Amino acid sequence: MTGISRATFYNAPIREEKQLKRDLELRHVIEGIHAELPGYGYRRVREHLKRQGSTINNKRIRRVMRKYGLFSCVRKMFKPRGSNAEVRLVHPNLVRGIKLTGPNQVWATDITFIRLVKEYIYLSAVIDVYTRKIVGWAASKDLSHKFCLKSLDIAVKRYKPPPGIIHHSDRGVQYCCEDYVEYLLANGFKVSMSRCATPTDNAYIESFFKTLKREEVYFKNYQVLDDIKENLPRFIDEVYNTKRLHSSLGYKTPEEYECEILKLEPANRPVQKLWGRPV
Repeated sequence: MTGISRATFYNAPIREEKQLKRDLELRHVIEGIHAELPGYGYRRVREHLKRQGSTINNKRIRRVMRKYGLFSCVRKMFKPRGSNAEVRLVHPNLVRGIKLTGPNQVWATDITFIRLVKEYIYLSAVIDVYTRKIVGWAASKDLSHKFCLKSLDIAVKRYKPPPGIIHHSDRGVQYCCEDYVEYLLANGFKVSMSRCATPTDNAYIESFFKTLKREEVYFKNYQVLDDIKENLPRFIDEVYNTKRLHSSLGYKTPEEYECEILKLEPANRPVQKLWGRPV
Protein backbone atom coordinates (compact mmCIF):
# COMPACT_ATOMS: atom_id res chain seq x y z
CA MET A 1 0.00 0.00 0.00
CA THR A 2 2.74 2.41 -1.01
CA GLY A 3 1.62 6.01 -0.69
CA ILE A 4 -1.75 5.07 0.91
CA SER A 5 -2.18 4.76 4.68
CA ARG A 6 -3.88 1.69 6.12
CA ALA A 7 -6.69 3.82 7.61
CA THR A 8 -7.37 5.46 4.24
CA PHE A 9 -7.48 2.05 2.52
CA TYR A 10 -9.97 0.46 4.93
CA ASN A 11 -12.17 3.55 5.35
CA ALA A 12 -12.70 4.05 1.61
CA PRO A 13 -15.85 1.83 1.38
CA ILE A 14 -17.39 3.67 4.35
CA ARG A 15 -16.77 7.04 2.69
CA GLU A 16 -18.27 5.75 -0.57
CA GLU A 17 -21.43 4.60 1.22
CA LYS A 18 -21.78 7.95 3.01
CA GLN A 19 -21.33 9.79 -0.27
CA LEU A 20 -23.97 7.62 -1.96
CA LYS A 21 -26.43 8.32 0.87
CA ARG A 22 -25.79 12.07 0.60
CA ASP A 23 -26.24 11.87 -3.17
CA LEU A 24 -29.57 10.06 -2.76
CA GLU A 25 -30.74 12.69 -0.26
CA LEU A 26 -29.81 15.47 -2.68
CA ARG A 27 -31.53 13.57 -5.49
CA HIS A 28 -34.83 13.57 -3.57
CA VAL A 29 -34.50 17.31 -2.87
CA ILE A 30 -33.86 18.09 -6.55
CA GLU A 31 -36.79 15.87 -7.59
CA GLY A 32 -38.98 17.93 -5.25
CA ILE A 33 -37.78 21.15 -6.89
CA HIS A 34 -38.35 19.73 -10.39
CA ALA A 35 -41.89 18.69 -9.50
CA GLU A 36 -42.80 22.36 -9.18
CA LEU A 37 -40.12 23.93 -11.38
CA PRO A 38 -39.21 21.37 -14.06
CA GLY A 39 -37.26 23.89 -16.15
CA TYR A 40 -34.50 24.35 -13.57
CA GLY A 41 -30.95 23.41 -14.54
CA TYR A 42 -28.14 22.98 -12.03
CA ARG A 43 -27.49 26.75 -11.67
CA ARG A 44 -31.10 27.58 -10.74
CA VAL A 45 -31.23 24.52 -8.46
CA ARG A 46 -28.16 25.90 -6.66
CA GLU A 47 -29.78 29.30 -6.18
CA HIS A 48 -33.06 27.71 -5.06
CA LEU A 49 -31.21 25.68 -2.42
CA LYS A 50 -29.25 28.76 -1.34
CA ARG A 51 -32.52 30.60 -0.61
CA GLN A 52 -33.54 27.64 1.56
CA GLY A 53 -30.29 27.90 3.53
CA SER A 54 -28.36 25.07 1.85
CA THR A 55 -25.08 25.96 0.14
CA ILE A 56 -24.03 23.22 -2.29
CA ASN A 57 -21.43 23.75 -4.99
CA ASN A 58 -22.16 23.56 -8.70
CA LYS A 59 -19.98 20.51 -9.31
CA ARG A 60 -21.83 18.31 -6.83
CA ILE A 61 -25.29 19.39 -8.01
CA ARG A 62 -24.33 18.85 -11.65
CA ARG A 63 -22.80 15.43 -10.87
CA VAL A 64 -25.90 14.24 -8.98
CA MET A 65 -28.28 15.54 -11.65
CA ARG A 66 -26.29 13.82 -14.39
CA LYS A 67 -25.99 10.60 -12.37
CA TYR A 68 -29.75 10.27 -11.83
CA GLY A 69 -30.92 11.84 -15.07
CA LEU A 70 -32.46 14.92 -13.41
CA PHE A 71 -32.37 17.17 -16.47
CA SER A 72 -34.24 20.37 -17.18
CA CYS A 73 -37.29 19.79 -19.34
CA VAL A 74 -37.00 23.16 -21.16
CA ARG A 75 -35.37 21.69 -24.25
CA LYS A 76 -38.07 19.04 -24.60
CA MET A 77 -40.85 21.59 -24.04
CA PHE A 78 -39.74 23.61 -27.06
CA LYS A 79 -39.06 20.59 -29.26
CA PRO A 80 -42.21 18.45 -29.14
CA ARG A 81 -41.97 15.16 -31.00
CA GLY A 82 -45.44 13.90 -31.87
CA SER A 83 -47.53 12.20 -29.21
CA ASN A 84 -44.47 11.60 -26.98
CA ALA A 85 -44.52 15.29 -26.03
CA GLU A 86 -47.76 14.64 -24.11
CA VAL A 87 -46.22 12.09 -21.70
CA ARG A 88 -46.45 13.47 -18.17
CA LEU A 89 -43.28 13.61 -16.09
CA VAL A 90 -45.09 12.97 -12.79
CA HIS A 91 -48.40 11.44 -11.79
CA PRO A 92 -50.70 11.90 -8.76
CA ASN A 93 -50.69 9.66 -5.71
CA LEU A 94 -53.65 7.30 -6.17
CA VAL A 95 -53.11 4.97 -3.22
CA ARG A 96 -53.37 7.14 -0.09
CA GLY A 97 -56.43 6.16 1.91
CA ILE A 98 -57.83 3.62 -0.56
CA LYS A 99 -59.25 0.27 0.58
CA LEU A 100 -57.95 -3.02 -0.80
CA THR A 101 -59.92 -6.27 -0.86
CA GLY A 102 -57.48 -8.63 -2.55
CA PRO A 103 -54.19 -9.15 -4.39
CA ASN A 104 -53.31 -7.54 -7.72
CA GLN A 105 -54.98 -4.23 -6.87
CA VAL A 106 -51.88 -2.19 -5.94
CA TRP A 107 -48.27 -3.02 -6.78
CA ALA A 108 -45.50 -0.82 -5.36
CA THR A 109 -41.92 -0.65 -6.59
CA ASP A 110 -38.63 1.06 -5.81
CA ILE A 111 -34.84 0.75 -6.10
CA THR A 112 -32.23 0.13 -3.41
CA PHE A 113 -28.50 -0.54 -3.45
CA ILE A 114 -26.38 -3.35 -2.02
CA ARG A 115 -22.81 -2.36 -1.19
CA LEU A 116 -20.18 -4.98 -1.94
CA VAL A 117 -16.44 -4.72 -1.35
CA LYS A 118 -15.59 -3.33 -4.79
CA GLU A 119 -18.91 -2.20 -6.27
CA TYR A 120 -22.56 -1.38 -5.78
CA ILE A 121 -25.38 -3.56 -7.09
CA TYR A 122 -28.85 -2.05 -7.53
CA LEU A 123 -32.02 -3.99 -6.82
CA SER A 124 -35.48 -3.26 -8.22
CA ALA A 125 -38.42 -5.06 -6.62
CA VAL A 126 -42.20 -5.08 -7.04
CA ILE A 127 -44.45 -5.89 -4.07
CA ASP A 128 -48.15 -6.71 -3.95
CA VAL A 129 -49.29 -4.34 -1.21
CA TYR A 130 -52.22 -6.52 -0.10
CA THR A 131 -50.27 -9.78 0.36
CA ARG A 132 -46.78 -8.27 0.96
CA LYS A 133 -45.49 -10.74 -1.65
CA ILE A 134 -42.55 -9.84 -3.89
CA VAL A 135 -43.98 -10.55 -7.32
CA GLY A 136 -40.95 -9.53 -9.38
CA TRP A 137 -37.37 -8.35 -8.94
CA ALA A 138 -34.15 -7.76 -10.88
CA ALA A 139 -30.57 -6.69 -10.11
CA SER A 140 -28.21 -4.49 -12.12
CA LYS A 141 -24.85 -2.74 -11.98
CA ASP A 142 -26.33 0.53 -13.23
CA LEU A 143 -29.44 2.63 -12.65
CA SER A 144 -30.92 2.32 -16.11
CA HIS A 145 -34.70 2.03 -16.33
CA LYS A 146 -34.25 -1.27 -18.18
CA PHE A 147 -33.73 -3.40 -15.07
CA CYS A 148 -36.76 -1.74 -13.40
CA LEU A 149 -38.78 -2.64 -16.46
CA LYS A 150 -37.43 -6.18 -16.29
CA SER A 151 -38.61 -6.67 -12.68
CA LEU A 152 -42.08 -5.38 -13.62
CA ASP A 153 -42.23 -7.54 -16.75
CA ILE A 154 -41.41 -10.63 -14.68
CA ALA A 155 -44.27 -9.79 -12.31
CA VAL A 156 -46.73 -9.20 -15.16
CA LYS A 157 -45.88 -12.50 -16.86
CA ARG A 158 -46.14 -14.43 -13.59
CA TYR A 159 -49.37 -12.99 -12.24
CA LYS A 160 -51.17 -11.45 -15.25
CA PRO A 161 -52.77 -8.59 -13.25
CA PRO A 162 -56.21 -7.31 -14.35
CA PRO A 163 -56.67 -3.96 -16.10
CA GLY A 164 -57.00 -1.11 -13.63
CA ILE A 165 -54.34 -2.32 -11.18
CA ILE A 166 -52.40 0.60 -9.66
CA HIS A 167 -48.64 0.80 -10.14
CA HIS A 168 -47.14 2.97 -7.38
CA SER A 169 -43.58 4.30 -7.26
CA ASP A 170 -41.55 7.35 -6.32
CA ARG A 171 -40.76 10.07 -8.85
CA GLY A 172 -37.47 8.58 -9.98
CA VAL A 173 -36.52 9.16 -13.59
CA GLN A 174 -36.65 5.39 -14.20
CA TYR A 175 -40.41 5.40 -13.57
CA CYS A 176 -41.09 8.68 -15.40
CA CYS A 177 -39.33 7.76 -18.63
CA GLU A 178 -41.37 7.17 -21.76
CA ASP A 179 -40.51 3.46 -22.14
CA TYR A 180 -41.65 2.66 -18.62
CA VAL A 181 -44.87 4.70 -18.72
CA GLU A 182 -45.77 3.31 -22.14
CA TYR A 183 -45.33 -0.24 -20.80
CA LEU A 184 -47.63 0.53 -17.86
CA LEU A 185 -50.36 2.00 -20.03
CA ALA A 186 -50.10 -0.82 -22.57
CA ASN A 187 -50.64 -3.37 -19.80
CA GLY A 188 -53.63 -1.66 -18.22
CA PHE A 189 -51.94 -0.08 -15.19
CA LYS A 190 -53.01 3.15 -13.50
CA VAL A 191 -49.89 5.19 -12.76
CA SER A 192 -49.44 6.48 -9.21
CA MET A 193 -46.43 8.27 -7.70
CA SER A 194 -45.45 9.43 -4.23
CA ARG A 195 -45.63 13.04 -3.22
CA CYS A 196 -42.43 15.09 -3.28
CA ALA A 197 -39.88 14.12 -0.62
CA THR A 198 -42.32 11.71 1.09
CA PRO A 199 -40.75 8.22 1.31
CA THR A 200 -43.56 7.09 3.64
CA ASP A 201 -45.87 7.13 0.62
CA ASN A 202 -44.00 4.02 -0.54
CA ALA A 203 -43.69 2.44 2.89
CA TYR A 204 -44.36 -1.21 2.03
CA ILE A 205 -41.52 -1.66 -0.45
CA GLU A 206 -39.22 0.38 1.81
CA SER A 207 -40.07 -2.02 4.65
CA PHE A 208 -39.13 -4.99 2.46
CA PHE A 209 -35.76 -3.42 1.61
CA LYS A 210 -35.08 -2.87 5.31
CA THR A 211 -35.88 -6.52 6.06
CA LEU A 212 -33.75 -7.72 3.16
CA LYS A 213 -30.70 -5.79 4.31
CA ARG A 214 -30.99 -6.52 8.02
CA GLU A 215 -31.92 -10.19 7.82
CA GLU A 216 -29.95 -11.22 4.73
CA VAL A 217 -27.38 -8.83 3.25
CA TYR A 218 -25.86 -7.50 6.49
CA PHE A 219 -26.40 -10.73 8.43
CA LYS A 220 -24.52 -12.80 5.82
CA ASN A 221 -22.07 -10.00 5.05
CA TYR A 222 -22.36 -9.97 1.28
CA GLN A 223 -18.92 -9.31 -0.22
CA VAL A 224 -18.95 -10.13 -3.93
CA LEU A 225 -21.40 -10.46 -6.81
CA ASP A 226 -21.54 -14.26 -6.38
CA ASP A 227 -23.07 -13.72 -2.92
CA ILE A 228 -25.99 -11.94 -4.56
CA LYS A 229 -26.38 -14.53 -7.33
CA GLU A 230 -26.37 -17.44 -4.88
CA ASN A 231 -28.32 -16.03 -1.94
CA LEU A 232 -30.73 -13.32 -3.11
CA PRO A 233 -33.07 -15.57 -5.16
CA ARG A 234 -33.29 -18.02 -2.28
CA PHE A 235 -34.07 -15.33 0.30
CA ILE A 236 -36.74 -13.57 -1.77
CA ASP A 237 -38.49 -16.58 -3.33
CA GLU A 238 -37.93 -19.29 -0.71
CA VAL A 239 -37.68 -17.36 2.57
CA TYR A 240 -39.42 -13.99 2.40
CA ASN A 241 -42.37 -15.10 0.26
CA THR A 242 -42.86 -18.60 1.64
CA LYS A 243 -41.35 -18.91 5.14
CA ARG A 244 -41.06 -15.52 6.86
CA LEU A 245 -44.07 -14.72 9.07
CA HIS A 246 -45.57 -11.22 8.82
CA SER A 247 -47.28 -9.71 11.83
CA SER A 248 -49.44 -7.52 9.57
CA LEU A 249 -50.77 -10.69 7.90
CA GLY A 250 -51.73 -12.36 11.18
CA TYR A 251 -48.32 -14.07 11.36
CA LYS A 252 -48.72 -15.84 8.03
CA THR A 253 -46.34 -15.91 5.10
CA PRO A 254 -47.29 -13.93 1.98
CA GLU A 255 -47.98 -17.12 0.03
CA GLU A 256 -50.12 -18.60 2.85
CA TYR A 257 -52.09 -15.40 3.11
CA GLU A 258 -52.55 -15.20 -0.66
CA CYS A 259 -53.82 -18.80 -0.84
CA GLU A 260 -56.29 -18.22 2.01
CA ILE A 261 -57.60 -14.99 0.48
CA LEU A 262 -58.12 -16.48 -2.98
CA LYS A 263 -60.34 -19.21 -1.45
CA LEU A 264 -62.72 -16.57 -0.07
CA GLU A 265 -65.44 -14.76 -1.95
CA PRO A 266 -64.49 -11.11 -2.60
CA ALA A 267 -67.23 -9.88 -0.23
CA ASN A 268 -65.74 -11.95 2.63
CA ARG A 269 -62.12 -10.88 2.26
CA PRO A 270 -60.45 -8.64 4.88
CA VAL A 271 -60.31 -4.99 3.89
CA GLN A 272 -56.98 -3.18 4.15
CA LYS A 273 -57.03 0.62 4.28
CA LEU A 274 -53.78 2.11 3.09
CA TRP A 275 -51.88 4.86 4.87
CA GLY A 276 -52.91 8.50 4.98
CA ARG A 277 -55.84 10.44 3.63
CA PRO A 278 -56.74 10.62 -0.07
CA VAL A 279 -54.99 13.49 -1.88
